[in-house]
Amino acid sequence: MADNTPAAVPEISTRDQTTASLSDQSDFSTGLSVDDDADSALGDVDAPPSTQSLRSSIYEYVEEHGRTFHRYKQGRYWMPNDAVEQERLDLQHAVFTMRLGGELGLAPISDPQSVLDLGTGTGIWAIECALKYPSARVVGTDLSPIQPEYVPPNCSFEVDDAEDEWVYGGGTGDGGGGRFDYVHLRMMFHCFSDHRRVMRSALAHLRPGGYMEWQDWSCVLRCADGTMSGTALERWSRLYVEAGGRLGRDMLAPHKYKGWMSGAGFVDVVERRLAVPGNPWAKGRENKRLGSLQMSNFLDGLHAASMTLFTRGLGMTPEEVELLLVDCRKAIKDTGIHFYWLTYVVYGRRPREDELPLAE
Repeated sequence: MADNTPAAVPEISTRDQTTASLSDQSDFSTGLSVDDDADSALGDVDAPPSTQSLRSSIYEYVEEHGRTFHRYKQGRYWMPNDAVEQERLDLQHAVFTMRLGGELGLAPISDPQSVLDLGTGTGIWAIECALKYPSARVVGTDLSPIQPEYVPPNCSFEVDDAEDEWVYGGGTGDGGGGRFDYVHLRMMFHCFSDHRRVMRSALAHLRPGGYMEWQDWSCVLRCADGTMSGTALERWSRLYVEAGGRLGRDMLAPHKYKGWMSGAGFVDVVERRLAVPGNPWAKGRENKRLGSLQMSNFLDGLHAASMTLFTRGLGMTPEEVELLLVDCRKAIKDTGIHFYWLTYVVYGRRPREDELPLAE
């Protein structure tokens, strides 16, 4: 896929990979400049736009805190799957696509014939991929069967858990020739207890020369000028990392993807880091549009991302969570707080047969 993205932000130091790193990032360049006339410019920004047979029980969702959740592998994923969340997922797709310069991914694939989208959600990425590559077979998998019924003929969906043993054809059992040319994941950092297991499964099911690509935001909110210090956003970010850890999720996983992929056997592993403004505080129409979309995405998903996680992981009461979220919403909309999300795009290639070491 073509690389039309702006330059990535510089390397993040190792101190930035712990919860202690939530302080202002004044020593890093984001490519974003503060708009001193932010309020007057807001009017120029447009409004934000194992495989299971589909038994009836899979469609019987679980309800909690007024939201519905997947029943298959109940509790594995703490975000809801209702109509509100589905709309947010499509908005999130728009944010990612915009930040990637209109591309679905950055891995240098040209004409893939078999694509796997893990954690496909509403299926929007898989559908667009199928339209872009009409000769490819695109399969999207998820714990929730919420994808549309009418899709391109070369696109299909399955209910599956990527941490289970993969049952797709190909893999190491067929002499090393995998099934897929491209395996894609987006916003899955908090979904797995063992990311490296998923990487090994993908490596085994990629054809030689095929790519795996992760696209994730770091949940460690960042700020380059100190304006986030002491705010509810800073507290929320700390609690999010802590709560996920208590539930067995490595919330700092995106920081580690590059090393993990290399360790799993991928070659030519590339890590790109791209800043996404948290609201329309940054100069430039493109940044304001991006910040406006991401502000809406965060506001729409804040309750879903926090309520179940904080009540289960931290033992907070729903009332305590709601009080925190009231202050968070105010901060999210405050263009005087110059916070941003760091997007990690990490991809690597399965070695070709002529690149493998000779057996002794």
